[in-house]
Amino acid sequence: MQADVEPSTQSSTHFQSLRNLKSELKNVKASDFKVNAKASQPDEVKDPLQPLNRQFYAFNDYLDRNVIRPVAVQYVAKTPEDVRGSYRQFRKNLGEPWNAVNQLIQGRPTRAAKTLGRFTINTLTTLGLADPARRLGLPPEEESFGVTLGYYGVPSGPFLMLPFFGPSTLRDTVGLAADSQARPQKYIMDDQDGLYWSTNVLQAIDTRAQVLDIEQILQGDKYALIRDLYLQRKNFQIAEKKGNSSEQINFVDTDDDGSDDNDTPQP
Repeated sequence: MQADVEPSTQSSTHFQSLRNLKSELKNVKASDFKVNAKASQPDEVKDPLQPLNRQFYAFNDYLDRNVIRPVAVQYVAKTPEDVRGSYRQFRKNLGEPWNAVNQLIQGRPTRAAKTLGRFTINTLTTLGLADPARRLGLPPEEESFGVTLGYYGVPSGPFLMLPFFGPSTLRDTVGLAADSQARPQKYIMDDQDGLYWSTNVLQAIDTRAQVLDIEQILQGDKYALIRDLYLQRKNFQIAEKKGNSSEQINFVDTDDDGSDDNDTPQP
């Protein structure tokens, strides 16, 4: 496969799975997250490569602690919040056309039209630096090709912890290649490699900065927690698009007898 997937951009996947759940986690105490890696795993948690995955997680964690996190802390300290927010919204706005393409592939033309409407409104009014479309009743709905494949029943395959890239599955790794090729900045900055890679690095730092304030909940077996957050979030996204909005997100493994350690936090 010739599709290039840029680690500097996709390494933020490690933190996006936490960022996406930030609103669900903010009211949950750290003590609610007891993760038992030796507990019997539910069928949907497919982690046959766990020994290798844990080695890659250790590498990613080392890179985060020694490089990415320190830079993210300085980024938050020295960059005004409104500047960070505008940059983040600008990046999200660039992704709206690809969101719409995925929604069309999913057979949801009405949602795709709303997404293109969001892109048009936000681009024409603020150059994508703000989100007035949300206030007009057009909320965002982020997509990925991996989720689209899941929408059509493509199995997730085994869970993978990719070096630099973070948590994924076999299906989502294929999706990452498509997502990487679909980013408009790849073509806008085609002849400006320095600027292109700089913006990718900045995106990874900004994504890491968004989860600095929820680090305290990541206690115990962080690998198992990140894995479960990632897999369950993906399952929820796919179920929601199929209209199964009653699907719940579990954040903890079950004990050997099948009972939960805690009451399951609700999304």
